[in-house]
Amino acid sequence: MSRLAVLSDAQWARIEPLLPSSVGQRGRPFRDHRQVVEGIVFRFRTGVAWRDLPAAFGPWQTVWKRHRRFSADGTWDRIHARLLAEADAAGEVDWNVSVDSTINRAHQHATNLPRALGGAQGERSNYKNPRGEPPDHAIGRSRGGLSTKIHHASDGRGRPLAILVGPGQGHDSPMFPYLLAAIAVPRIGPGRARTRPDRVLGDKAYSSRANRALLRARGVVAVIPEPADQQTNRKRRGRHGGRPVGFDAEIYKGRNVVERSFNTLKQWRGLATRYDKLALTYRGGAVLCAIVSWLRQ
Repeated sequence: MSRLAVLSDAQWARIEPLLPSSVGQRGRPFRDHRQVVEGIVFRFRTGVAWRDLPAAFGPWQTVWKRHRRFSADGTWDRIHARLLAEADAAGEVDWNVSVDSTINRAHQHATNLPRALGGAQGERSNYKNPRGEPPDHAIGRSRGGLSTKIHHASDGRGRPLAILVGPGQGHDSPMFPYLLAAIAVPRIGPGRARTRPDRVLGDKAYSSRANRALLRARGVVAVIPEPADQQTNRKRRGRHGGRPVGFDAEIYKGRNVVERSFNTLKQWRGLATRYDKLALTYRGGAVLCAIVSWLRQ
């Protein structure tokens, strides 16, 4: 197979009906969707500049504009949701959900837009609207410099159920409610989308009373270890400190699947390093990576 061919015929047949059509719309009709979508995948997989895309994918401006459009209007999210719905209907989704984040350096070409650095307002706006463009463009200053975090909620086999982006200095725990709220797997037939995992597995960064109370209120089992300082503080308060948290060490061993999902994501060089100025298009690339991951199952 040519290195320019990134989707098989069978994979393309699954997503082609889900792409918007230009029939009946004003203006110039869409260029061949497959050529453009494969150009978008190629760009994020290799990390080349948009203008350096091979001519086989058509004008680079068309490829970039199509990705910008599909990221903003929710096309990538709808395709991802449909693949999740099909997998859930076939019983292929493992609802032991693992959550975590990975930090990615932002290239200098991605950091030259005006932005509100370090502001909680910028972070909250991005959490509430995954497809919106936050004032900080999801770029923050962490220990390694300007960076972005990709937050994943993965099923028990390491396939992404929800993807959000945030600034690099943002802590994982405040993001947890928004990441949990982003999990919504539609039904193929009638019925509401499934939003409640059986269990949520997270590392010590997610250990807080608020997060545990949120999971308990939704009837979700928390598999999150308690840090030593929280244990000490709870014991120091005596009977006012509350009960020891429940923790299943055997089930927690399965949390490594979310780490493996990040290994797969970072094989795409355009995601391992952020070159996109807009958080909107960068997150769109991460959702597209998740789509390809589900197509390959």
